[in-house]
Formats: sequence, structure tokens, C-alpha cells
Amino acid sequence: EDHPCPTKGTISQPFDPSTILPSNNKSPAPQPNRAATNSALDALLQNSLRPTPCDVHGSGPLLLSDIPANCRTISNESRGVILGIDEAGRGPVLGPMTYAAAFWNPDCSAGSIPTGFNDSKQLSAEKRASLFKKMRSSEFIGFVLRVLHASEISRNMLRRAPYNLNAMSHDAAIEMIRAVLDAGVKIDTAYIDTVGNPDSYRRRLEGLFEGRGITFIVETKADAKYAPCSAASVVAKESRDTMMANWKWTETPNYVPQNSDKFGSGYPSDPKCKAWLESNINVDVPFGFPDFVRFSWAPAKNALKEGADKSGPIVRWEADEDDESGGKQSSLDSFVVVKKGGGNKGRTRGNMEELRRKKPRLGIFNELGLSKVTKFVEAID
Repeated sequence: EDHPCPTKGTISQPFDPSTILPSNNKSPAPQPNRAATNSALDALLQNSLRPTPCDVHGSGPLLLSDIPANCRTISNESRGVILGIDEAGRGPVLGPMTYAAAFWNPDCSAGSIPTGFNDSKQLSAEKRASLFKKMRSSEFIGFVLRVLHASEISRNMLRRAPYNLNAMSHDAAIEMIRAVLDAGVKIDTAYIDTVGNPDSYRRRLEGLFEGRGITFIVETKADAKYAPCSAASVVAKESRDTMMANWKWTETPNYVPQNSDKFGSGYPSDPKCKAWLESNINVDVPFGFPDFVRFSWAPAKNALKEGADKSGPIVRWEADEDDESGGKQSSLDSFVVVKKGGGNKGRTRGNMEELRRKKPRLGIFNELGLSKVTKFVEAID
């Protein structure tokens, strides 16, 4: 028989939002009990909880459930748990990507772990929801949920040295494994649905967790082969779908999206998603789109370019354009005028003028009224 889980509108045990954010490179602590776990999960999924400062800086939320009693390490000789990892929402241009891990004691008695797990994409919505409900109420299954919001994905991928989605995926999996280990849970075997080359991914994990006695099985379609990985797939998929259905806009009340809940699956190929992007270009001027959108995705970039006539500002980065055309940004001494005989042989006002003619002065210097440095004076205390 299914046990009821907290849902929208029910009163559940309050929790501390800081417990789902890493701090000082430490993993978040596990929730103290299943009621607190479900309360935290509802806050993330029903209310789009994004504790400060994860929406603008650093890692997003990581929720570690309460630890089942039979999963806690008793001695070094005790058998560890089996754990699976999978994700949902890797390809959409809208909304978060969710990574999840599920784990349990392999010696659980028959009937303790639900049957019917499979790749979540192969399950009906009703079956997937039923399995997630059973997992939320089970005293034998632990799980981890790592949410990578669109804002986190965008700022990572739009760095000068991009932090790509594969690297983010690997690091999310590593974060979840560390969180389980830091909670005192011994892991016997970890089943992971691969991102990128499975052999190199496995070797990296083996190196990072050397000495922990973990067997890593990293394969393509692992979510269809191993129950813990399938269970993780269910957590990830159900979590993302619930978040999308209950999305709260951080930009309100100053911003109201057009057709706010008619964005479909969020995948670029979805006609509803395409229509939503087109109708919401520069509604939130001057930011282009709300933070629900992955600005680093080509469809979002192209939509902004094509919709530039819709009151959106065009930003021209002069220094970046110089770099892209093969030029070099000016060094500090290129703005110093050195007189003849001043120690910088051959560098005179005359040839500085020549250099200036070759490379126009950046507009920002004129706008701010900045002049060239002609002399350095040593400060005297």
C-alpha cells in the first residue's frame, strides 16, 4: 500500500534551506528523517526554491535524503550499498537539468524495494509517478538530488574558458557520491549512466575515490540495465517534470512572461517551446529572457539575434571584437608616453602616435574621460 507523501498545499515539517547547499567545500548534511526529506523536496520541486546565492553564483541545490537505518556503516567489514546515478533534462533550452542518485542495502528483504524500475523514458507517466511516490515513502531507499538551474548552466558555459555540460555532469555525479560517503554510508557498487566515453569516466571516478573500495560500472543505457540506476532516473525525471509544472518566476512582479506556462517540454524541437521563445524575446528588457532560459544554448542565442528589433539593446564589446579578429588587447605600457632618452629606447611620442593610428582607442576611455599615463610617481608614506 502506498503511503501519502507531502504535496502542494499540505503542511509538512519545516527545514533549513542552508542544508541543501554546499558550504566551505563540504557536502550538505543528510536530512534528519523522511518527513524533513519530503518537506525539502517539496520546497525544491513545488516552489522552485533557489537559496541565496546559488541563483547567481556557485553550485545549485543538492538534497541528500535521510539515510535508511540499514544503509549506515556499522563496521569496515559490513557490505556497502548499491548506488545508481542518472540525469534528466540534458537537452532542453528551458529549465533545469536534474541529476539524481538512489541507493539501498542489497540485502534488503524481498518486497522492500519496489519492482518495475526501468529507464524513466520507457515508463508511462503514471508508472513513473507511482514509483517515485513509493521511493519517497520508503524507509529502505535513500536518494540524492542535484539541481543545475538554467542560470548555473548558462554562466558556466558562457565563461571565457567554458565549463561544458559534460564536465558539469561528471562533477554533479562526483558531488552526489561524496555526499553519500560523507554521511557515513559505505558504497559497494556504483552504476552510472555514462556521459561521454565510459572508460575514461570510470577511470576518473576510480582515481578520485581510490581506497574507498567502490566498484564503478559506467555504461551506456545503464538506466535500463541496473535497478539503482533506473531508480535514480525516476527521481531525476519526476523531479524535473514537477519543477517545470510548478515553475516560479524569480523576476516577478516586474516581469510577466507571455504564455507563461505554455512552453511545452522545453526541448528546442518542441513547437510549443519555439513559440514561447519567440513570444518572450526581450519581454524582460534589457535581459533578453528570464533565468528559466539557458542563454548558452544556440536556439536562445539565435532567437535573441533574430529578435534584436524587439526593443532589445545591442551590446558591442570592442575589446572582444579586437581579440576575435586576431588583434591583441593593449598592455598597460602601451598607454604610457615616454620621452626620448627616458629609458625605453626608441619609444617616443611620435611612434606612439603612429601606434594610435594603427589601433583606434577604445571608446570606453573617451566615455570615462581617461587619459594616458605620462609619469609614475612613487607614493611617500
